[in-house]
Amino acid sequence: MAGAGDEAGHGVLATIEPAITLLGLGILAALVARAVRLNPIVGYLGLGLALASLGMAEDFRGPVVAAMAEAGVMFLLFNLGLHFSLGRIRAEAGTIFGFGALQMLVAGGAFALILAAFGLPAGFAVIAGFALGLSSTAVVIGLIRERGQEDCPVGRAAQAILIFQDIAAILLLVAAGALADGGALAPALGLAAAKALAAFAIAVLFARYLTEPLFALIARAGTTEVYTATALFLALAAGWATGMAGLSLTLGAFLGGMAVADSRYRILVQTEIDAFRGLFLSFFFISVGLGIDPALLVEDWPLVLAITLGLILVKCAVNVIAALMNRWSVPGSIQLGFLIGQGSEFALVLLALPAVAGLAEPRLIAALVTAIAISLAATPLVSNLGRRLAGHLRRGPPDRPLAGEDAPVVIIGMTAAGRALADALTFNHIAYLALEPEEARFRMALADGYPVHRANPADPRSWEAIGMARRQVVVVATGATEPSRALTPLIAARVPDLVRIIAVPGAEAAREMDALGLVPVDMSQSGGREKLIDLVFAALGHERALPVPGLAQDSTPQPLAA
Repeated sequence: MAGAGDEAGHGVLATIEPAITLLGLGILAALVARAVRLNPIVGYLGLGLALASLGMAEDFRGPVVAAMAEAGVMFLLFNLGLHFSLGRIRAEAGTIFGFGALQMLVAGGAFALILAAFGLPAGFAVIAGFALGLSSTAVVIGLIRERGQEDCPVGRAAQAILIFQDIAAILLLVAAGALADGGALAPALGLAAAKALAAFAIAVLFARYLTEPLFALIARAGTTEVYTATALFLALAAGWATGMAGLSLTLGAFLGGMAVADSRYRILVQTEIDAFRGLFLSFFFISVGLGIDPALLVEDWPLVLAITLGLILVKCAVNVIAALMNRWSVPGSIQLGFLIGQGSEFALVLLALPAVAGLAEPRLIAALVTAIAISLAATPLVSNLGRRLAGHLRRGPPDRPLAGEDAPVVIIGMTAAGRALADALTFNHIAYLALEPEEARFRMALADGYPVHRANPADPRSWEAIGMARRQVVVVATGATEPSRALTPLIAARVPDLVRIIAVPGAEAAREMDALGLVPVDMSQSGGREKLIDLVFAALGHERALPVPGLAQDSTPQPLAA
């Protein structure tokens, strides 16, 4: 009995050892990436490539690691669903099904034509071409969250396009299955569409009739572990259900999050999920790095380099064209096009299917897979290039009057707090004048689509140009208190009726600003952004319409300078 128990114990250790090893190495990779000012995603991908170069890829491709990597993507989509309530789906249906379909048609069609031009079979050209038109949900959403771009125009458009791409990926999977079975494509696609509609209807019914009673029942238990278990169950069970129905696991996870999005318990569920999302996603990115073939990089590096550059350049270009066709500005089109200019993890799945891979040479398939993996690793660099280029283009001479010319609100500092306020005002159709004294934040806010001006209101000479005398409220969101301290006597003399609200980093600064006659908001406290926005709307005498997009993540204290 003891021998059998020891043998079983060793079996368990052997099963979980790769996951434990990757967890430790992943922590190290993230720390190194942060130290050299790179996105942790790059560190995880680099770790996977390093292990593959050492011939250790097969040692880390067990079922536990694969399951954790899949769970990471599911948690990511569940979290995305938490921010897409039914109201937002309706409000952004045009972007999801209009812009998303346009992007897929332009990008997928372009790659299909390129593959067909190289003499590849029509079936492979269509499926692989549209697979290359897909972008990486995991990488892009992770990058958007890292930058705090969830609610800026580019971030919202990217999320909407990715939702449509998840639907398109299901259809591609069905098409590949029909290709393998030799069956008719139209009935298979029709059945997949019917299943997806049924899944959406179930999510709507769950959101409307079951979410609140379920969490009210759980709340009576009053234990944290029950909330954690429920959040995990919803994310995993929703994905499992759609997977069993022959659909994408990620679609189910998204629908599961959407079912909770309108609930009063959404923030609590999101808090429980976030820690697991980050942990398991690291396994996904490491697995992608493990999928890069080092031998192919050495032997066929000209082919891999050509395909990688071609993939990124063509993808960015056609994405920009699609955005321009959707009547976006040139800077916005460039930033969005570069942000979703990589390959997709789902394309790796499609290219691995025998029915698809059998239609092309193994050498080409291996090069395509490697190029897609490299494009995922290059996403932070490519998207940063597009963001900076967009910022420089937006700095040119304006072709219309300055934004915020007659706005009642002045926002000084496009920090996380300033952006949240700008999002809230925009959502409620209230104009604002945004000013940013710091060059770096100014460029990033411009690139992200905010109508911001470079100015330093700490210099009283700028007040006439700003039109301070005709404003109702000024909000200082820079995190600095010294200018307000020095300018208080002058402001009181020149614009005594101006309501001044200031975001401060702590209670001591709040007391000091209150004594000077400003309205302080302590951003180190939970709910700081929401309080800031409520004060502005109260000063305007304007009732705030909800939900406010910029508050989606405001459940914990946020740094002013994020």
